[in-house]
Amino acid sequence: MTQQATGPGPEDGIRIDVWLWAARFFRTRTLARQAVDTGKVEVGGQRPKASRMVRVGDVLRVVRGEDVFEIEVLGISDDRGPAPVAQRLYRESDASVQAREEMRLARRAARDGYRPPEHRPDKRARRLIRALGDIDLS
Repeated sequence: MTQQATGPGPEDGIRIDVWLWAARFFRTRTLARQAVDTGKVEVGGQRPKASRMVRVGDVLRVVRGEDVFEIEVLGISDDRGPAPVAQRLYRESDASVQAREEMRLARRAARDGYRPPEHRPDKRARRLIRALGDIDLS
C-alpha cells in the first residue's frame, strides 16, 4: 500500500523500521530494526526508536556498511515492492550522492595495489597458510 501523505497525522506515518525495509535500505525488518537500535539511523539529527513514525518530509541519515545516505522521505509505504517503486519513496541529497561517490573512489584507490592470486594455492602453499594460522593459537 503506497500512499502520498497530505498533512500531519497518525494515519500519515509508518514505523521507521518498516519504512526502511519497504524502501529497500535493509533486506529484512529485523536488520532495519537493529540499525535503528544501534544508532545507524537518524531522523532530523536525532536517534529514534524503531517505533518512531516516519512522515513525508522527514530527513533521514542512514549508515549502511561504509555508505552514508542523507535522504528526504517523499512517500509512505508498508509494502516491499520492486526497486524502482521503492526509489520513489525518497530523494537522496546531491551532497550525499557526491560524498558516497568520493568514498567509493577512495576505497578503490586504496586497493589498487592488491592483485588476487591467479590460481588456488597448491598443497604445499595450503600447508604453509595453515601453519601461519596456527602461530596465532600458541
